[in-house]
Amino acid sequence: MRISRFLAPLGQLFYPHNCDACGSELTLSEEILCLRCLHKLPLTRYQLIDNNPLQRTYRGRVDIQHAFAAYYYEPGSPVQQLVHQFKYLGREDIAHFLGRKMGRLLQESPWRNAVDAIVPVPLYTDKLKQRGYNQALLLAEGMSEILQIAVWPHAIRRHRPGTSQTQKGRLDRWQQLKDMFSLGDAVTLAQQHVLLVDDVITTGATTEACASLLLQIPGTCVSICSLAVAES
Repeated sequence: MRISRFLAPLGQLFYPHNCDACGSELTLSEEILCLRCLHKLPLTRYQLIDNNPLQRTYRGRVDIQHAFAAYYYEPGSPVQQLVHQFKYLGREDIAHFLGRKMGRLLQESPWRNAVDAIVPVPLYTDKLKQRGYNQALLLAEGMSEILQIAVWPHAIRRHRPGTSQTQKGRLDRWQQLKDMFSLGDAVTLAQQHVLLVDDVITTGATTEACASLLLQIPGTCVSICSLAVAES
């Protein structure tokens, strides 16, 4: 069942709400996660580190300004549990909550004031209809709430669904992805610093393809941001 980020706070007035990681009852000041679980999430601190490991992933592939992931993504971890809930169990409220966390972390970075626009990685139309929302857009909207930077949800179009990229070589990944995306409503992003947002980065192939498209816009520069990054 989908739980809208707008309805979730109302429900908490009438029903006790439990931590989505450990199941303990939340206090009135807590949301989604108890403080104990929130502090256990594995922060990367990449927003404070220039030329961090995620940024180096894109070296020689696409010319980006910065790269940032809030958390490390590990199988069986609370981060994986949360991602599963907002991607497959309709928990929009979790995605929006984590997007706000991403925004607050990015406020710590030395380049926090450089970004002009936020663009989410798009979902394929059939997947969007099935899920009912784009989780990257929800994360972007949460970030926008904190950073007060506009989101451009239709800047990139996706033309077909993707498949797992983890077992493919870089050339194979690029061949599959190069025609998967196109620019949409993006002309007003000229001369802007765009922050491209995704949920989890594994190989970086999807964000590489989207960033390459955005860089075709005159004068545009791109940074990449994700909720989590899979450790190689």
